[in-house]
Amino acid sequence: MKRKIIGYHQDEKQDWVADLDCFHGQHVRHEPPFFNRPWSDTAEGRASKLGEVLDCKRCDDLEFPEGLAEYKRTPEFTQDTIPKGLLKNHTTKLGTWGKVHVLQGALLYTPEGQPSTRVHEGETANIPPEMLHHVAADGDVRFYVAFYTQLA
Repeated sequence: MKRKIIGYHQDEKQDWVADLDCFHGQHVRHEPPFFNRPWSDTAEGRASKLGEVLDCKRCDDLEFPEGLAEYKRTPEFTQDTIPKGLLKNHTTKLGTWGKVHVLQGALLYTPEGQPSTRVHEGETANIPPEMLHHVAADGDVRFYVAFYTQLA
């Protein structure tokens, strides 16, 4: 997924890491096969790239970022009460990750451009910000969706 650079920090080796609007970090000095980004060496160069986009493989892999906190959740839904909006493609807003929690049965979760995943009782599925997705009941199911962001 394309994600905007919103800031920078240095890792333990003092290499520059771009902070992306999805809350993932991405090294900007190089990427395999060691593509050099000389603009990352200066404060002016880094500032000039704020707002530019990078591909975030970690979002593509549905990897949940560290350090997020739950700020709200939906009621529990069943196969009979799933809102129609969840059955068709929709997204979370920028800066909000979702996590589907299946309490009973199984739910089909389909991120756009990826195969459906069957999420079973006791399992969760990650929903990156602004990624189109939909769900469908796989028989009897009970689940809710929790929403996460970085809290100040």
